[in-house]
Amino acid sequence: MKNLKYSVFFKVFTIFIITLLLLIPTSMIHSLISERENTQNNAIFEVSSKWGEAQTIQGPFISVPYIKYVKEISKKDSVERIVQVKEYFHLLPSKLQIQGELSPEKRNRSIYEIVVYQTKMQLKGEFDVSEIATLDIPISNIQWEKAEFVIGLDDLRGIEEQVDLQWNGSNFSFQPGVSSNDVVSSGIHADVELNVSDSTKYSFDLNLDIKGSQMLYFTPVGKVTDVSIASQWATPSFNGAFLPDTREVSNTGFSANWNVLHLNRNFPQLWVNDRYKMGDASFGVDLLLPVDSYQKSYRTIQYAILFIGFTFLVFFFIEVLHKVFIHPIQYILVGVALVVFFILLLSISEHLNFNLAFIISAVSTLLLIAGYVKAILKSNLLTVVLTGILFFLYTFIFVIIQLEDFALLIGSIGIFIILSVGMYLSRKIDWYQLQLGNSVEKYTEND
Repeated sequence: MKNLKYSVFFKVFTIFIITLLLLIPTSMIHSLISERENTQNNAIFEVSSKWGEAQTIQGPFISVPYIKYVKEISKKDSVERIVQVKEYFHLLPSKLQIQGELSPEKRNRSIYEIVVYQTKMQLKGEFDVSEIATLDIPISNIQWEKAEFVIGLDDLRGIEEQVDLQWNGSNFSFQPGVSSNDVVSSGIHADVELNVSDSTKYSFDLNLDIKGSQMLYFTPVGKVTDVSIASQWATPSFNGAFLPDTREVSNTGFSANWNVLHLNRNFPQLWVNDRYKMGDASFGVDLLLPVDSYQKSYRTIQYAILFIGFTFLVFFFIEVLHKVFIHPIQYILVGVALVVFFILLLSISEHLNFNLAFIISAVSTLLLIAGYVKAILKSNLLTVVLTGILFFLYTFIFVIIQLEDFALLIGSIGIFIILSVGMYLSRKIDWYQLQLGNSVEKYTEND
């Protein structure tokens, strides 16, 4: 039994088992991060549900009902009849220009920050109703007097002011809801006048003041869609199907302009019923908070096996090269200290900047391990060496987290260097003849 205690292979096996066991609490911390992130999302949803959710402006477009006659066989008497069906066709504008000013602000729910915004936009453009002639619909079947000017909007609670439409020089008021769900299921509409015998082109102009949370998106419904947005928010993320043609981002805010042609998207200017959907072509801006601590915590804990494995490797080489014996319980306690680092990081980063939280957690863990190593090894030199190595490891991980684009490259190079050092230190060790801790008592007395 005593020989087994000092056996190298038994110690390696023990370290391997301890490492695997420590991955269990590490996995639990990973789940805790997910739980805290879900709590944050719930807080965002709670605020958004009262203020206004993320908004996507789909439109404007014109929906016009028409009468269609179809054959139908009665199930009762199997007699074929001609029945009248009401359907819609939808016309998109030939020109659309949107100019807006986005005014974001931060709201707090418990310890969480949520970005909300108010925006004032002007939408103007033109419809060319001569395109309706391309449809195989008799003019007499079209109900021109029931035409609707529609704007799709995700959350109608975000509308702040009454919306009025200037349509070819006439004023119309918007009403909530849409008559047809072919294109959008939520939005506002205005009953407009269409008279193709008098004019084929109709201009429009309206102001839209809305509230929302985190994201503001648009759909390119015009043959030419020009969208310009400006804001004092310094950390935007431009997403969706199209990126801005021009953009300027600084510490004082951003401005962006999109110019999208109808050739760039996968739906036409005119269609019948629900043949096409416009949502996949949406684009816009996400108002990012400067730091997402949970995403960085996820990335950090992915290196938990490196933290634990490398620390145990250092301890093992101390045993081998300095003929000291470190008990498995001491491995476990140091491993638990390493795992506690991730809990500290998660909890502190919810209240402080992530980088500062990382430094506080790392320094606290290093001091704890250094004090413990000094107590068990009773060697200032080994304590300094081990603490320096762990300091390098924490610094290495911290750098990887900051370098998102080069994280894989830097990480793989770092691991290769660590492996090379380990192979170099062990190159002359005779593993078959080696026994651990044979001179532990002598080492302790002479330190």
